[in-house]
Amino acid sequence: MNRTLRAGRLATFAFFAIVGFDTGMWIVHIPAIEHHVGISHAVLGWLLLLFGAGAFTGMQLVGPLTDRFGARRVVPASAVLCSAALILPGLAIDAWTLGAALVLFGFGSGCLDVSINTHAVQVERGYGRPVMSAFHALFSIGGVIASLVGALTLGWAWGTATTLGAMAVLGLAATAAAAPALLHPEPAPVPAPAPAHLRADPDPTRDVELSPAPGATARRGTPPRIWLLAVLAFALMLCEGVANDWSALHLRDVLDAPAATAALAYGAYATAMTTGRLLADRVAARVGTVALLRYGSALAALGMTLAAFAPNVPLALIGWTVFGAGLSGCIPQLFSAAGHADPAAAGANVARVSGLGFVGMLAGPAVIGPMTHVIPLNLTFLLPVVLCVITCFTARILRTGAVMTPTEGRKEQPDRQPAARQSAAR
Repeated sequence: MNRTLRAGRLATFAFFAIVGFDTGMWIVHIPAIEHHVGISHAVLGWLLLLFGAGAFTGMQLVGPLTDRFGARRVVPASAVLCSAALILPGLAIDAWTLGAALVLFGFGSGCLDVSINTHAVQVERGYGRPVMSAFHALFSIGGVIASLVGALTLGWAWGTATTLGAMAVLGLAATAAAAPALLHPEPAPVPAPAPAHLRADPDPTRDVELSPAPGATARRGTPPRIWLLAVLAFALMLCEGVANDWSALHLRDVLDAPAATAALAYGAYATAMTTGRLLADRVAARVGTVALLRYGSALAALGMTLAAFAPNVPLALIGWTVFGAGLSGCIPQLFSAAGHADPAAAGANVARVSGLGFVGMLAGPAVIGPMTHVIPLNLTFLLPVVLCVITCFTARILRTGAVMTPTEGRKEQPDRQPAARQSAAR
């Protein structure tokens, strides 16, 4: 593996950590900002929708820009915008200024999310094996670091604007350090083998992986397959949203756990999610992305069912842990499949999948809340169970829409051997 590709991978790790850290710093300071601005929880809830609207808009705009100008240019610009906008919520003086700040910060976060995922697809294509899940793990790790840093600065009685300003400068410095290592745009598309984990397996009893059809050209508009991937992303990220906002309340309200114990539910889920993403690439390389999505979503359904009907706290914690482990590798596979579907439109396709998935994450808490007026909280968790089961039975979408070409048990033609060796050396 050449040094350029290795450096590009490290830079991708850095930018995933930056967006996770920036998001985490905002989340940690939400109570302080709410108090400083003097708004109610209800008003804050509406303002958070502005953050989501800004992020979704940024995702949709930056996808085509990344395809046109290359991730090497768009990622640093997005990171600068995201880090610089981090200070804005700390400077807000009322609901109006906080709303404007959240739109800009959300816009920067959405731009960085899509552009760095598109660059991750380019890195994965160079490696020829799954590496996407580990990048997403760095997003989670960035959030964990932000929570620790935020706890320290709040304990030191630092002002919110001072803390966010200092972290914004840190983000800009990290961007300047990592940007030179980003990969240059790939040359004009030529027929080339897909990464090994997306190719076909000649054994009909095993999952079949795919490579793009030789000579395939970019299609105008968004292919139906991309929208199907986006729908699955919506479903699975809705499940993630449910875990983020309702796991602790489940232990507290349903199982009467103390507040400190209830917090362990999200901790168990988040830890399993991060650990699973660090391991998912190796699993995908061994069993294939289709199997990872299929059995991962099935495991998530099992974990959520256990959590929902657990009669005590220990079993509920096990359920949330299994749920996080099952979901951990699913979303990265959808992003990866979208990016590899058409290298010439990788940014736009990732934007579609990421954008609709983000809407799902926002919708999760909003859907569960009204349902609790009709049925108990633990029974509302059957909705994520159903969505995970649907994903399990539709996992084959990862290998739809390309020509199957066996990669094992066949001899390379003499005129293709140099190209194969060149692809392996990238």
